[in-house]
Amino acid sequence: MSEFRVGSGFDAHAFEDGVPLVLGGVRINHPRGLAGHSDGDVLAHALTDAVLGAAGLEDIGAFFPSGDPALAGADSLELLARAWARVREDGWELANADVVLIGEEPRLAPHRDEMRRRLAGALGVEPALVAVRATTTDGLGFTGRREGLAAQSVALLRR
Repeated sequence: MSEFRVGSGFDAHAFEDGVPLVLGGVRINHPRGLAGHSDGDVLAHALTDAVLGAAGLEDIGAFFPSGDPALAGADSLELLARAWARVREDGWELANADVVLIGEEPRLAPHRDEMRRRLAGALGVEPALVAVRATTTDGLGFTGRREGLAAQSVALLRR
């Protein structure tokens, strides 16, 4: 009989001038990127926390501390792949994952398929197992004021 576990993840970063915007491993043409110790990829960060949580492990900050100078500007897909390798050591496989970007901009639709491919690639699974979606807050909160972006994710693991 299979064992299943679900985990959730959340991340948020403020917009910052002069840095590239990276979402789901895709560099997006946008006037502002996201402030962060790594590349600020909220989609990858939320998914990382979801798979770690489902496996009963600590959060992304425990594995990749923001105070670690070696991680400055790190590729968040690489961090996701490293976290996933740790999860796989315990025998877990991905049943599916769902990642949602929360913000008024940018439009996700033109980049969605590539984001799915890249996130799935970091997990070594087919893109069909990783959904990437977006929603707005209809002008409410920091995302509604276009001050930054947030993401939430859920992952279902089995072994």
